[in-house]
Amino acid sequence: MSKRYAMAIDLQLCTGCNTCSVACKQENNLPDGVWWTKVITVGGDGEDVPAGTYPDLRLDYLPLACQHCANGPCVDVCPSSATTRREDGIVMQDVSLCIGCRYCMIVCPFTSVRVFAEEQPQHAIPFPTSENPSSHRGSTVEKCTFCAHRLALGKEPACVLACPTQARIFGDLSDPASRLAQRLAEQLHFVLLDEKGTEPSVYYLT
Repeated sequence: MSKRYAMAIDLQLCTGCNTCSVACKQENNLPDGVWWTKVITVGGDGEDVPAGTYPDLRLDYLPLACQHCANGPCVDVCPSSATTRREDGIVMQDVSLCIGCRYCMIVCPFTSVRVFAEEQPQHAIPFPTSENPSSHRGSTVEKCTFCAHRLALGKEPACVLACPTQARIFGDLSDPASRLAQRLAEQLHFVLLDEKGTEPSVYYLT
């Protein structure tokens, strides 16, 4: 049976520290202003602003990146085949083929999981921050790749490895013995915008 990579994020363990975002940025040598992984505050009027009225306040976080949908429309609309879905379920974005039309961003139901770089990439640090060979150029769309380059080496995605509370679990969903499959079988979870029928590969544990 072929692999189907997926990720689970335990919202009870996520503290909104943004370590996942920084680890992703460093691992993929992302240009200034470009983030493939974000952590948004749920319910409040801004970042780190709780929902509710004092003293009944609640502060919840939602890590957000490409959902690597099994039935996402982004692959179908890409006119240059820059957006593809691998057999293991990972949705890839080839910047060398991207023509910057942003059709994938238009049809994606998830806000801010793709980034359009309008200008030539600039880096505050004048040297690569990782050994990842990925390149960046202006007028292209970029997004999370589940750290496909690390998976090829038998490593976990950078965000999973860096999370200080171990809120992220990555694995092969087709393997019932995997830690990921077992957690999903044991714990209540949901996917974002399930009604859209895109079949996301990112699950949120509650």
